[in-house]
Amino acid sequence: MASTYNLSVTLDFLSKIDQNNNREWFTAHKDEYQSACNEMISLADGVLAEMHKHDQIETPSGKKSLFRIYRDVRFSKNKLPYKNNLGGGFRRATKYLRGGYYFQIQPGNTFVEGGFWGPNPQDLLHIRKQITADPDSLRAVLEEKKFKDAFGTLQGEKVKTSPKGFSIEDSAIDLLRHKQFIVTHHFTDKEVLSKYFHLKIANTFVAMRPFFDYMSEILTTDLNGVERVDL
Repeated sequence: MASTYNLSVTLDFLSKIDQNNNREWFTAHKDEYQSACNEMISLADGVLAEMHKHDQIETPSGKKSLFRIYRDVRFSKNKLPYKNNLGGGFRRATKYLRGGYYFQIQPGNTFVEGGFWGPNPQDLLHIRKQITADPDSLRAVLEEKKFKDAFGTLQGEKVKTSPKGFSIEDSAIDLLRHKQFIVTHHFTDKEVLSKYFHLKIANTFVAMRPFFDYMSEILTTDLNGVERVDL
């Protein structure tokens, strides 16, 4: 699939908003913002088309995948009204396919992420019970060479010592400490401007699938491998 987007337009606008983060400037340059968004929509449509080849995505379109540039400043000390990036996400379909895909474009800080940003307490406890019962299965996914080359190590917020109900002496304590389970891959601006960047994003999402498949399995089954009745 040939390129149908020009992300230099997006990077240029984001560089400008980073230096002019105020409503007056944004209002006067809203046409530039719309052009930047249009390029993002074309990129996201290209990624989505590739994702449909290997996964079930319920996000209906590239446009629907994009997040707003407007910041919620009500409870933040940072009162700048706009983000200095544009990004979006794709939702996997059905309760049996867990994990979310995220992509962000920003000069010098473009990346994709995937995983579990905020598991509810019930799911988080279930994940930890599965890990402590069989840590080797998750370690096998995280230590596979292609996965490590793409994402390095598992990321996400952790508790400082050990979660309630789990021993600090557990051999899987490094995994059990996680409150979030996230993997990340960064791209250079040169890669962002390449003709087939949507394929680079899509292929990176493909590389997440062993991790997503593992997490989907443990989240939808009990410790005996039977479907959870509380789904």
